[in-house]
Order: sequence, then structure tokens, then C-alpha cells
Amino acid sequence: MEYITLNTGVKMPMEGFGVFQVIDPEICKESVLNAIKTGYRLFDTAAVYGNEKVLGEAIHEAIEQGLVTRNELFITSKLWVQDMNYEAAKKGIERSLEKLGLDYLDLYLLHQAMRDYFGAYRALEEAYQAGKLRAIGVSNFYPNILTNFCETMSVIPAVNQIELHPFFTQEEALETARYYGVVPEAWAPLGGGRYDAFNNAILQEVASAHQKTVGQIMLRWNVQRGVVVIPKSIHKERIEENFAIWDFSLTDDEMTKIASLDMGYGDTRTKHFDPNFVRSVLNVKIHD
Repeated sequence: MEYITLNTGVKMPMEGFGVFQVIDPEICKESVLNAIKTGYRLFDTAAVYGNEKVLGEAIHEAIEQGLVTRNELFITSKLWVQDMNYEAAKKGIERSLEKLGLDYLDLYLLHQAMRDYFGAYRALEEAYQAGKLRAIGVSNFYPNILTNFCETMSVIPAVNQIELHPFFTQEEALETARYYGVVPEAWAPLGGGRYDAFNNAILQEVASAHQKTVGQIMLRWNVQRGVVVIPKSIHKERIEENFAIWDFSLTDDEMTKIASLDMGYGDTRTKHFDPNFVRSVLNVKIHD
């Protein structure tokens, strides 16, 4: 496992375990425990995922079993758009901490650039200064939005979690992140079940050359770009497979070949630009 140092001085694992859409409590807990046993230390959830409580239970169970210590773990959650204003964000932070059963979070993100996310971020800044959040950041902030945000807020986001995979390389987003010292983190690093990635000839060729799977190649490609990856799976074998990316490296030529798969902006990759999508997100309520 490799680590990257955030702008707050906190070390963040370069690979983590995501629990998006893992709703069943027992399956979620079992998956998290398997991930911890495999070696994962970064776990990524969100208020809207509905599984903060279960993740917290799994974490405490692992600590009680002596599998890991709290200091070894890096726990991330995200503020939902329903709470995107200063006062609601303060309550949202406390709600996440309570559900997870933690005194602090290693990273807390604004889930979307919607509603009053400037006001909400001020609440994150205060919680960061108070030691409740070791680092704060954003998610789904495109380059223009991230630029304006970094030029406006007093605490530069430590992380921007966005869609990043060989079919959506987002080079401009990475350049913007580097300019401001923001670490890029990939959701859907395996393509999110789209693009028929596992049957792609280029990815298969590179995988064969390294005796690795296509999934491992996709994850390694992002890591070598300085991107934190958070693959998700409920299957023990796949959880272990996704973590086995630290014993090989891709050549510059292979990195370039894989990047050539980029499809650019369009289709579902730009759903955040669609007014109908934005309205649908704004209408999602997770509490009264």
C-alpha cells in the first residue's frame, strides 16, 4: 500500500474500499471486515448511502477483534445536498459522527456542488479547526467550479472525488487539482459497469503482459497518475483482487495506450451538467 500526503499533512491511503449501494447491513459489514483483513485501511461512505451506521459497527468490531486500530484507519463520509447550508451542515457533520460512532473523521466531503455549498463548507472549515475533521474536501467539482472554490475559501479542499477511469481521464481536472494542491480521488475507477471495459482489447493486452486482470490494470493506471482509487465489491475474491495492485508498474507506453481510451465529456459522464439530473438530486431527502 502506498500513501499520499494531503495538504493538511494527513497521510491518505492510495486505495480504499467504497460502500456505495451496499445497502444490506450484513453484507456491508461482512464486506468491510473482509476488506480490513485484506489490508484496506481507507473506507468511503456518505450520508446519502444509508450505511454509515453499519460501517461504523464493522469498524468497531474489527478494532475489538484486534484486526486494526482506529489510528490505522482512514474514514471518509460526505455531506448530502439536503444539508448544503451553514447551519444544516453543522448538524450533518454531527449526524455522520454519531452514526459512525467516531470522535473524528479523517476526511469529510461536500457530495455535490449544489445549493449553498459555500456556506456548508464554512461549517466544514470550523469542524476542521476544532479537530472533528482531519481533512475536508469536495466531490463532483468540475475544473471551473473547483477553481472558483479554491480562490474563494480560506481552507483549500484536500481532496476532490470525481469520476476517473480510462474512458474518462479528466486531464483538465487533474491539472486543476495539481495547481491547487488538491488530491484527486476516483469514484467508479473501474468504469461503473459501463464501456464493456473487461473486454477491451487494449486493457486485455496490458493485463496479459503483466499477468494481471483488467480491473487491476485500470486501478494501477489511476494510481500511477496520482489518483486515489476506491473500488467496491461485496465478493471476497474481488475485494482481494482489487487490492493486489502494489507489486507491479505500468510503463509510460502502457499508460499512454490506456489513456487513449478516453471518450471525453458527454453521455452520462456529464450528467452533472443536465438540469434534469440536478433537479433529481436536489429532490433526494435523507431525513425530515
